[in-house]
Amino acid sequence: MTKAAVISTSCPSMGEKSESQAGKQPRVRAELKAATANDRSLLPHADDESVCSDSGFGGSPAPSSSSSFEEHEGPNEASGDDSWKINKMIPHSWPTFSPPLRKRSSWVQVVGHAGNFQAGPDGKLLKKYCKSEQQCYQKLMHDSLQPFVPGYYGVTQHDEQDYNMMDDLLADFDSPCIMDCKMGSRTYLEEELRKARECPQPRRDMYEKMVAVDANAPTTEEHAQQSILKTRYMQWRETLSSTATLGFRIEGVKNANGTCNTNFKKTKGKAQVTEALQDFVDKNVPVLRCYQQRLTELRSVLENSNFFRGHEVVGSSLLFIHDQTGKVGVWMIDFGKTMPMPCPLILDHRTPWVEGNREDGYLWGLDNFIDILSSMLPALEE
Repeated sequence: MTKAAVISTSCPSMGEKSESQAGKQPRVRAELKAATANDRSLLPHADDESVCSDSGFGGSPAPSSSSSFEEHEGPNEASGDDSWKINKMIPHSWPTFSPPLRKRSSWVQVVGHAGNFQAGPDGKLLKKYCKSEQQCYQKLMHDSLQPFVPGYYGVTQHDEQDYNMMDDLLADFDSPCIMDCKMGSRTYLEEELRKARECPQPRRDMYEKMVAVDANAPTTEEHAQQSILKTRYMQWRETLSSTATLGFRIEGVKNANGTCNTNFKKTKGKAQVTEALQDFVDKNVPVLRCYQQRLTELRSVLENSNFFRGHEVVGSSLLFIHDQTGKVGVWMIDFGKTMPMPCPLILDHRTPWVEGNREDGYLWGLDNFIDILSSMLPALEE
């Protein structure tokens, strides 16, 4: 399995190899910043999300509002660490391999929880094992969406912990600009709502996150209890952002100079989103045009994907990456909350969600995203 190709400003097919990929091992690049070390409201809660929905560039983003940059080191060749082993390679036609261990390897984590990622061998990224995510990647490697997701290499074990192994999507970029956009009209599963009603567990940390953004948001009862349900927080959180108005939201941006911004909780209207996107591409028309073309291509593939029509895609993100050399890439990441539909049911991903229909609004959000990028181009090209 080869890595989904990085594209340049000429926007070749995602299936093509970039010149930098031919005949050399990928290089892992990272600029590490302690973005929110002093902001306790943004620090992850121990049980806020499962490892299935954690976040890391090249891995999978979490449907949470916590933010951090983390550095993780892989095994050192000099140490003689031989604890890496592939134990669940899939499918069976793929060859078993034992690539050489890299020395120091690190990457950027903008949205998610610390500790769920490790640097893997040979430019790979390891994410703590999640069965549902593994099952999605197994299917995606044989679906038309394969060029739009990280290459997946099965499950590996390190220090008695299982990890899903996938491509580090930053490997071939030089000091990249990175943006994580969570897609869809909701980031919680219907099952979560049902469980919350059956077994409500008010949480103080969710209450504190809410009042940190808007002290008037909790009800009188919630103020008295100083706690709220997680689902209450998630539903409220989405009304603040463009998730509710546009079907996607910006989770975090990391710039080429290493600075990052996760302050998008109230970025809601089209004008605000447009301004944030202009800042992200630094008004670079070729880069913007490549993103617009790539999303248009992705939409076409999604509309014809057997995997997509048969799955509820919740909490998944699009990862945007470009650098000063003109390379541009877009990938779908995080499938920990992507659930199969019972046959023969299918989703159109545009119908408004009402509880019970399991529609996720992914294509509605993608339509709006493409429209915004398309509307930005004429003004910038003048």
